[in-house]
Amino acid sequence: MKKFGLLISLLAVFAVLLLITPGRTYALGLEAAAGFWNQAPSGDLQYSGALGEGTKLNLEEDLNYASKARPYLRVKADLPLFLPNIYFMATPMKYEGSGSKDVSFKFGDKEFNAGASFNSVLKADHYDIAVYYSLPFLNTATAGSLNVELGLNLRIIDFEASISQGALSESANYTLPIPMIYAGVQLKPVDLFSIEAEFRGITYGSNSYYDLIARMKVKPVGPVFIAGGYRYEKIKIDHNDVKASMEFKGPFIEAGVSF
Repeated sequence: MKKFGLLISLLAVFAVLLLITPGRTYALGLEAAAGFWNQAPSGDLQYSGALGEGTKLNLEEDLNYASKARPYLRVKADLPLFLPNIYFMATPMKYEGSGSKDVSFKFGDKEFNAGASFNSVLKADHYDIAVYYSLPFLNTATAGSLNVELGLNLRIIDFEASISQGALSESANYTLPIPMIYAGVQLKPVDLFSIEAEFRGITYGSNSYYDLIARMKVKPVGPVFIAGGYRYEKIKIDHNDVKASMEFKGPFIEAGVSF
């Protein structure tokens, strides 16, 4: 949470500077929002070590992870046509649980005992920065009611998985940068209401990562808006002896301002 708090502070300063800088002719638009996403986990996790292949552990049945509402933050800056627009997003993700298995299992270089309870933590905080361009002719042709964005996104995952059973413990942690394709669509039939969708994704070798967001937004007064929607992430990775095939999905709500 310290990293998330620091990122919130940096993005807040960035947003304020865009608003108060004299002669701000280079910034055509700014959107900032914060909300809560109810993250329901599913899938499995496996960490191998010197003992051989690790045991595949189910997030729900073995690790007893349940849905968790977590805050998130996003900021978009729309710059003139000759500069790429910028999109920041921070998504904390952390689960803790207590479980047990009828058989012994391996996690990393440790073998954990059957029939005894164990504690586990899974953290996958991720931070996105995208650079993108809108399709200007489409926006003009539809009188501003339809906008399409295309660009590149860099996602940085702060990953940690750990298991402890009495004095026995094992953990895996690393920071993983993942380049992704970004695409966004906004449909605004009237000024006070819009429907939006975002896609971030990549496939390389046996790895894949997809993140889809659908959002309905209402502007009740001035630049203020409230929104709700659904977010779905699917990740399949094989990195640093960690194999994971996981999904995180659920509804979200947010509030923000748009200029």
